[in-house]
Amino acid sequence: MATIELEKLVKRYGKVEAVKGIDLQIADGEFVVFVGPSGCGKSTTLRMIAGLEEISDGTLKIGPEVVNEREPKQRNIAMVFQNYAIYPHMTVRQNIGFGLYTSKLSSEEKDKRIEEAGKILGLSALLDRRPAALSGGQRQRVAIGRAMVRDPAAFLFDEPLSNLDAQLRAQMRIEIKRLHQRLKTTTVYVTHDQVEAMTMADRIVVMKDGHILQVGTPSELYESPVDVFTARFIGSPSMNLIRGTQASSRVEIGAGGNLLIGVRPHDLIAGSSEGGLRLTGTVTAVEPLGPETLVHLDIAEGSVIATARDKIVPDVGSQLTCATAAGSLYLFDGATETFQGRS
Repeated sequence: MATIELEKLVKRYGKVEAVKGIDLQIADGEFVVFVGPSGCGKSTTLRMIAGLEEISDGTLKIGPEVVNEREPKQRNIAMVFQNYAIYPHMTVRQNIGFGLYTSKLSSEEKDKRIEEAGKILGLSALLDRRPAALSGGQRQRVAIGRAMVRDPAAFLFDEPLSNLDAQLRAQMRIEIKRLHQRLKTTTVYVTHDQVEAMTMADRIVVMKDGHILQVGTPSELYESPVDVFTARFIGSPSMNLIRGTQASSRVEIGAGGNLLIGVRPHDLIAGSSEGGLRLTGTVTAVEPLGPETLVHLDIAEGSVIATARDKIVPDVGSQLTCATAAGSLYLFDGATETFQGRS
């Protein structure tokens, strides 16, 4: 295992600066997830750590050593890609052991590592099958197994679950998290899916336009986002934003206000008129989700999403009043969109 340190790391493609001097320290054994929209620089950063992209400026350390000029094979890291990158003509056993073929380990030690990886990943009964006979989730486990047997200083994951269906993604999230808890290997994980980030990360790194906007635990980013972008990116469904003002301790909505008032859909209760802030609008869509129902409304200041509990399903086109839970408002400066506090 190892620490990873990024100091003023830059990546340029000609005159375009894709990563703009970012700083980050990843602790030994930590699970860090990079999130952000497409083109924000998260995958480019991961590839610089892996040695697959040349560093334009700045310093990258893995452990105590600067590795800017080192080839990928000299960095003692293992990378798992989005498209699995396993060989169709090889068995599961051969694919998992592929990275060991040039090692100086004995045949017995190689076989032991392959068997152990297969056992941990639930692949023991599949070791002699070829990838064509496997499901997408099983193929991704093979790719993870191939990374595991090398006993790397760090695992790098580049959107490894994006090709899987929703049920498999949820299952693999848990499996990767359990694997990390067992192996305690430093892990850097890139995704555009904030649900993956929230459920897996020790810390989340939010990126936009080549910059790091915020680094923190999932709860820190959820409860105290630094700006509107982070607030809306973290949490599903996205936070509602309404223009308003604050006079003394009272928050009021209004199109000309100098505040952006944020409230998460789970804190905006449909059908309630008791709370810190009341909104009335027309129901435009309803999404029953079992234990709760999401209600989309058009209000005078725009569109919002609320939550109807107790399996209440309002009619589309009806008028509905919603109220915010106590202490659930997020206040942002209307001009800079920076976080000001809670109310």
